[in-house]
Amino acid sequence: MQKFTFPKINKKQKKIIFIVLGAVLLLFGGLTAYALSKREAILDSVVKKAQTKLKSDYGLEFAMEDYRFAGLATVAFHHLTLKPDSAEQLAYIEDLKVSVRLWPLIFGEVKIGLIDMADAKVTFVKTDSVSNYDFLFKKKSAQDSAKTEVTERNLAETADKLIKQVFFKIPKDMKLKNIEVSYQDSSTTQKVTLPEGEVDNGKYDILVFLNDNEAKWNFKGHVNPDKQELSVVVSSEDKGVELPVLGRKYGLHVSFDEVSFDLDGINRVNKNNLTLSGNWEVTNLVVNHWRLSDKDIILPNASGAGGLIISNNAVEIQEGTKVTVKDFEFKPFVKYIHSPKKSLALAVHTGKFETQKFFDAIPSGLFESIEGVQVAGDTQFDLDFEVAFDNPDSLKFTASVDDKNLKVTKWGNANISALNQPFVYKAYEDTLLVREIIVGPQNPNFRTLNQVAPILKKTVLNTEDPFFYEHNGFEEEAFKLSLITNIKEKKFKRGASTISMQLVKNLFLNRNKTIMRKLEEILIVWLMESSHEVSKDRLFEIYLNVIEWGKNVYGINEASNYYFGKTASDLNLGESLYLSSIIPRPKTGLSSFDYTGHLKPWVQRHFNTYGYILNKRGQLAGEAVPEAYGFYGVQLQENLRPPRPKGIVDSTDMLQEWELEDMIKEIDQEENRKKSLIERLLGTKNKSEE
Repeated sequence: MQKFTFPKINKKQKKIIFIVLGAVLLLFGGLTAYALSKREAILDSVVKKAQTKLKSDYGLEFAMEDYRFAGLATVAFHHLTLKPDSAEQLAYIEDLKVSVRLWPLIFGEVKIGLIDMADAKVTFVKTDSVSNYDFLFKKKSAQDSAKTEVTERNLAETADKLIKQVFFKIPKDMKLKNIEVSYQDSSTTQKVTLPEGEVDNGKYDILVFLNDNEAKWNFKGHVNPDKQELSVVVSSEDKGVELPVLGRKYGLHVSFDEVSFDLDGINRVNKNNLTLSGNWEVTNLVVNHWRLSDKDIILPNASGAGGLIISNNAVEIQEGTKVTVKDFEFKPFVKYIHSPKKSLALAVHTGKFETQKFFDAIPSGLFESIEGVQVAGDTQFDLDFEVAFDNPDSLKFTASVDDKNLKVTKWGNANISALNQPFVYKAYEDTLLVREIIVGPQNPNFRTLNQVAPILKKTVLNTEDPFFYEHNGFEEEAFKLSLITNIKEKKFKRGASTISMQLVKNLFLNRNKTIMRKLEEILIVWLMESSHEVSKDRLFEIYLNVIEWGKNVYGINEASNYYFGKTASDLNLGESLYLSSIIPRPKTGLSSFDYTGHLKPWVQRHFNTYGYILNKRGQLAGEAVPEAYGFYGVQLQENLRPPRPKGIVDSTDMLQEWELEDMIKEIDQEENRKKSLIERLLGTKNKSEE
């Protein structure tokens, strides 16, 4: 290999090099000397600009007794205060020293070299509806909002700037002494103190105390502002110590043994692509809130590893990101597109997994009904979801479960196998127990499936769950339509409950309307349907005998006798269609009738819709089908009819007008939601005929 050698430099060239280097050093020295001579003026200018901006933008009074240079690049502040207009003081710092690293400064980057802070208090105070931290939530002016809309935001650049701002402000060296952060309102006072702490060349090990040694947490880890790496491990020295403020303020009680987070990589591919990677872990997490569970929710161990990909207009979870809870592992996918049109996509594809590992991974106390369940076999779950928020009708949703070899070897608190025998059903009004009903022959009002008029069974199935005998407890199309409705309404407006889901909700779950309860409902239905422990006929039989049909009216035979003075086996088409119409709103059932005992005109739309469906499906063969599917022949028992109103000869309302309008609107929305199901149902029938 040929050896590389530098060319020889003659005396003249050496002289030129020395002259150039001397000139550069002289220029640099001159600029440094000039900067040092002007630095006091520059400092004054920077402080005044900061004071002006805080005052004009946030209404904050930023003051200090004095400030001065305490070294080449260190500024010392004394008696520094931060106070919002018309509110109590937010922060006070007795002594603060801040230094800037010179080398990065030459290249235009302002990086903090050292922070030395002593005797500081930050106090968040809320009095009635006014707080001294309202400025944090100050809305942008119309002019600022207009500017934001005109200039399209690049998410990758925004995230990159934010990350740099944070890391540039984090010093490798920091000294803290006697630091206190507190929160006060009319009912709560919480204080966190840091007697002494130090960050030495990026490493830290700091103790933080709650309310004068009521609790103690240790913060340990390292930070590297240059490489933009950060790790933190927070551990509690005492078991069961709750995080401050949350419990007293929101009724949310949270404790843990240890939480760790590690940001170990930031990859800037280009200005439109930023990747963050890291991992997290939590040990013995305990959460308690009445909206989640009556018990402590305990998660012994959970961890995650992976990252985020941020582009100019989207944020998504990096491929391969995984979450592990105990021995159960899954890899979620989520992608949110911000512009030009907002959309969301998510997916879960588990591959084959031991089903028991999944149930073991569910935190204890979260789903009380399935605690203690034991299963055998493998399961695979696949879910794909995508929606454009400006066009909810384009929503895509598919879900499938491969559980062919799943077997329940032991039931938990929700003993599904007990449904095959007579049992006692407890009927609740919210959380108040109203009645206990025997579901079995001992109850004179109990009716087996063959003791119920066939036409009633057909109408209930068509209105509530037309594919009950075909699906596995979940109706994908109904769920999809429910999601579309809720996105359009921007709130939880409509569910997608099948008969199986309604039954589980009534038999096994509490009355708290939460996401957790819905998930618990889905899990029980899955086990119930996949186990085939209870036949579809038996489930439908139980459903007809326990659901509410009016105020303190439970079961189809009670309903038949209450409204029409007959048994469930004697119901005709019109009466069956009426009874099916009140299942979603049973307590408003009497409002469907006028003082003559006939149905009000607006009820006829239900008869037209579902009478037509019954006819198209060939389910009216052998039935007497009077005009308007029996609408005009339905007659309420006389003792239930309202008195004839003065001055009104044709009808009366048992609801306020606005209540009636809302109810009719809900009925219209429900029937529109079911239109796709109806079309699908009729289409299936027509294809089978062909």
